[in-house]
Amino acid sequence: MKKTDPSEKFSAAKDIAIQALVFIAADEERLGRFLAFSGIDAASIRQAAREPGFLAGVLDHLGGDERLLLAFADRSGMRPEQIAAARALLAGPDGT
Repeated sequence: MKKTDPSEKFSAAKDIAIQALVFIAADEERLGRFLAFSGIDAASIRQAAREPGFLAGVLDHLGGDERLLLAFADRSGMRPEQIAAARALLAGPDGT
């Protein structure tokens, strides 16, 4: 069995978070809630998205709203557990 390179796992987790951010941004109401949750303004999202901590926050936001999480999971073809695992990887060992 081939082991997965940790950098590949991290990259895949970032991809999931970016897909989630695109999903959130595609709807004005979802985006407004996210901006309020994150405390960031819309103009700063592109820069913030380069930071793993921000990307973990995107997945935290999804995880905090089951209906949103399930809608994203359905749209992306992922299981909610995959999204939670990506969040844990992006958050790092201390969970932040």
